[in-house]
Amino acid sequence: MCYPEFQEQGLCTSSGVVEAACKVTIGTRLKRAGMHWSRRGANAIIALRCCRLSGRFEDFWARRANRRAA
Repeated sequence: MCYPEFQEQGLCTSSGVVEAACKVTIGTRLKRAGMHWSRRGANAIIALRCCRLSGRFEDFWARRANRRAA
């Protein structure tokens, strides 16, 4: 990465923001008391959660319906 160039532009170059987002988006959903996940199930719920939080939930279901129709 070009840290000096990014910092001059006022962009964040630390990983703290991404780590916090992962903790909130993924960790709190997957690590609730008594929960157990298969890898496939965890990946599915992570995809849904990310789509919902990014405002692309409807896009997710539209893509899924298109794949099933094909």
